[in-house]
Amino acid sequence: MNQRFQTYIWGNSHTLLSTLAGAGLLIIASSRLAFALVACGALLWVYGLTVLTAFAAKPILPKGGIQVIFLFLSSLIGSLFLLVLWLMSPFLALRSAFIILLCPVYCMGSEIFVHLAAETLERALVKTLIDAAILGLLIIAFALIREPLGFMTLSLPGGAGQGMIELFKDDDGTALFPIRILASAGGALLLLGYGVALFNHLKKPYIQKEQ
Repeated sequence: MNQRFQTYIWGNSHTLLSTLAGAGLLIIASSRLAFALVACGALLWVYGLTVLTAFAAKPILPKGGIQVIFLFLSSLIGSLFLLVLWLMSPFLALRSAFIILLCPVYCMGSEIFVHLAAETLERALVKTLIDAAILGLLIIAFALIREPLGFMTLSLPGGAGQGMIELFKDDDGTALFPIRILASAGGALLLLGYGVALFNHLKKPYIQKEQ
């Protein structure tokens, strides 16, 4: 693995994975794969466009209250993503609106905007997109476990009416009933706990190598 990419994942304080700042969004958005894909797209959209807009407007931005300005800026960009999704699929936009509107909050949790003045555009963009991609891929991975076991189906964005397409449906009301706890928030927390334990286990060799 590339050393620079390793640093972003394991040793960088900016990463959402190291701080678990995105745990709440991960639990909410990973209930269905369709929502997880929307959340991943929204994260990349909000993180990337916020950094690009912030650098473009840097000469005219005031130094005081800059974090509040970035929060409003990322919220505006997130609202634009919601508008685009609404034009494509109103029902899906309605069902995933809360998830999309949470993305700007977690965008500010990446901490890159605190040090934006000292970063180049390339480094700032790479760091924020990696943060967004890590959280987005985690949400998708959780959804691929939770939805098939919890709802006996797998969904994708699109389609008429419900705003999502179910690739298959296997539900007789009794199959794998105990494992359906993964569909609940409690089950997601349990799955997150196992994920954190696995992450800490995989992180140990890297920490020992650095020491």
